[in-house]
Amino acid sequence: MFSFITNLVSSAPAIYNISMYKLYPYFTNDGSVGLYSENDNDIYHSTYGALTEAYEKFILPADIDFYIKNQHEIKILDICYGIGYNSKSFLNFYLKKYFESKKQHIGSIYTDNNLKEQNIDTIHTNNKYKEDLLNYNEKVYTNNVYMKNSPTLNIKNTNLKIYIKAIDTDKILALLSPFIICNKKKLPENYKLPFYNEKISKMLNKPQKNQIEFSELINVIFFEKIAEKFPEIYKNQDILNILANKDYREFFEPFICRLFEVNKSGVCKHKPLMEITAFLHNIYYKYVSNRYKKALNSPIFNDFIFDIKINDARMELLNDNNMYNLIFLDAFTPAKCPALWSIDFFKLLFKHLDYNGKILTYSNSAAVRNAFVEAGFIVGKIYSTSQNKYTGTIAVKNKKFIKHKLSNYDLGLLKTKAGIFYRDENLNGQNEAIIERHKIDVENSNLMSSSQYIKQYKKHTEAI
Repeated sequence: MFSFITNLVSSAPAIYNISMYKLYPYFTNDGSVGLYSENDNDIYHSTYGALTEAYEKFILPADIDFYIKNQHEIKILDICYGIGYNSKSFLNFYLKKYFESKKQHIGSIYTDNNLKEQNIDTIHTNNKYKEDLLNYNEKVYTNNVYMKNSPTLNIKNTNLKIYIKAIDTDKILALLSPFIICNKKKLPENYKLPFYNEKISKMLNKPQKNQIEFSELINVIFFEKIAEKFPEIYKNQDILNILANKDYREFFEPFICRLFEVNKSGVCKHKPLMEITAFLHNIYYKYVSNRYKKALNSPIFNDFIFDIKINDARMELLNDNNMYNLIFLDAFTPAKCPALWSIDFFKLLFKHLDYNGKILTYSNSAAVRNAFVEAGFIVGKIYSTSQNKYTGTIAVKNKKFIKHKLSNYDLGLLKTKAGIFYRDENLNGQNEAIIERHKIDVENSNLMSSSQYIKQYKKHTEAI
């Protein structure tokens, strides 16, 4: 999502004022971190669980198994990357499936048999960091969370290539994304927000039935990819201030913070993080063991490309020739960011979606669904089994991927004023101008209002 961090607000009371940026993080009910926007007076992750929301609205309805079984490459477009829940959840889901099918531990993805054995003392750093690295590596290799009694998927293609293009306009937020804790195991009872917000407080402290298992290695992988693309992360003063602020400490992964500190110091300036974990593995397994041999068949993460772009999504896609299998559309609501919900933007997305691809979004808006239809898509609904309700929209080219069709009620709503979509013909309009034009279109329309339609629909169903 766009701009979870607001720039230099001097008049409003600051909760965290060390940095030029103000963050409002908090733990949601599943233990993952959510964010609040002071400017919009709104939350951008569901309080029932930020990680849970990513799974239920994007990952599970994507039917990723289909692409794993049938393709040699999966291309994903993550629009409004934010702190990366959708991209990271995809990789977490894939790795879980992969290692279940291979009966291996997820830690083996970092094994490189070409590295020579090294002594940990060759890293000239403090003892605390050495201890953390060793403890973390041991934890990775003894963690069986991915082997627990879940159905396995037979992945025949072990050389699957994964390409994720993530787009956002907030560079600071994107750089911070690997630091964010995605799954804190247990929240304290009667958890309180670190800032005052009555609306959010009322929705917290509602326990989730199922907590998603999230590998800590996912943030390591994303940190490596982002640090390679943006080496200035180690000198960015806003990042340094935020990481130095003790008030944020509980929301950040300690291991990622220590990796950042060591790399920033120049100790491992030319050594990829992948190698650090690899030679630590060799310390534990000096001789070639069966596990080590099996690790040679693990995914090669040179085949995982994470291409993050700090740009307007419209401009970025105008210069993009890729066809995507999955598009995660996770922008601000149409009322706040109509530029990424217009019929014209959807026509652009149509050009970038593979025939067997899917666009997934949390929005149930009639205007959004009507814009998808008018742009040429076949549209359906996303259903959440845990919440027992429809929680989003799916747009496709191949109708076989629609599991939950729009109902007669939904289709009728598209023909009311509520279904009038936003327009942005040149794909460069400002949000305020797009909203104003939409307002005029609605006022000048002869279509029935949504309230009138709902009353008529209720009378009709009651009569039947």
